[in-house]
Amino acid sequence: MIYLLQHAQSEQSQGFAVVFKQIDVPRREHAQHACGASPEDKSLVKKTPRRARIGSLLAIIAGTVLLSGCSNDTELGRIGFPAPATQEGPRMLSLWQGSWIAAGIVGVLVWGLLIWAIVVYRRREGDTYPAQTRYNVPIEIAYTIAPLIMILGLFYFTARDQAILTKVSADNTHSVNVVGWRWSWAFNYTEEGAYDVGTPGERPVLWLPVDEKVKFVLTSPDVIHSFWVPAFLMKMDVVPGRHNTFEVTPNKLGTYAGKCAELCGVDHSRMLFEVKVVTRAEYDAHIADLKLRGQVGSLDNGRSPIAGES
Repeated sequence: MIYLLQHAQSEQSQGFAVVFKQIDVPRREHAQHACGASPEDKSLVKKTPRRARIGSLLAIIAGTVLLSGCSNDTELGRIGFPAPATQEGPRMLSLWQGSWIAAGIVGVLVWGLLIWAIVVYRRREGDTYPAQTRYNVPIEIAYTIAPLIMILGLFYFTARDQAILTKVSADNTHSVNVVGWRWSWAFNYTEEGAYDVGTPGERPVLWLPVDEKVKFVLTSPDVIHSFWVPAFLMKMDVVPGRHNTFEVTPNKLGTYAGKCAELCGVDHSRMLFEVKVVTRAEYDAHIADLKLRGQVGSLDNGRSPIAGES
């Protein structure tokens, strides 16, 4: 070592630097190998803690988002849905939450892979063009089968719940014929032989007894409307020339807003109504009041002497 340094001093300063570098690098490599780690291993050891912290942070964020959907007592937990007011509502809410959880898992996976690729394979000084490949059969099979499995899974749960929610049974207590017309609603209480009707300036009110299954028969004499009570978590189109039906069992007393959810013309925004879920005694009293006012029978459109020609 001494000889080499003395010999280098007799050369130009550049020669000294070259000789010193040639001697010093092997010594550092020898020291690293003596400690049981290669230079590549050292770089991995330094980078691992940072990657672990990033992975932990992403896992915490994803876990927080997913766990926030476990509670149905908050709007955040219901992911924007209102609290269900029917026996069938929780099933619809569960399907909604499950779809968002599945989408969240896919989103976290995709964003995680994107960020990982950006960080790990970022351009570094001295990098050359990477090896070019034409195809990768395992990866192509994976990203073809994985989306197919997810789509089939979502289709299965959606088809299952849709079949249950739209099934019409014979054990309903009573039925209501809902007539959507430009620009309001008429409600025919079929078994009771009474009806109620509104105008754009006076919202009609649909009365339903609590804890009793009701069948809705939806009809329209003019254009397509859509019968929607957000708290029921159920919506169905009202189509001219067709009778669409569904059943719900209101299980919470209260007053709920309803509206037309299909753009149907100039006064679409005024096609509003209310739903009152009451006790059986209050329901019977309301039906008796309708009959006293002369609203007996049924309407197939929104025109009547009671409602006027508005």
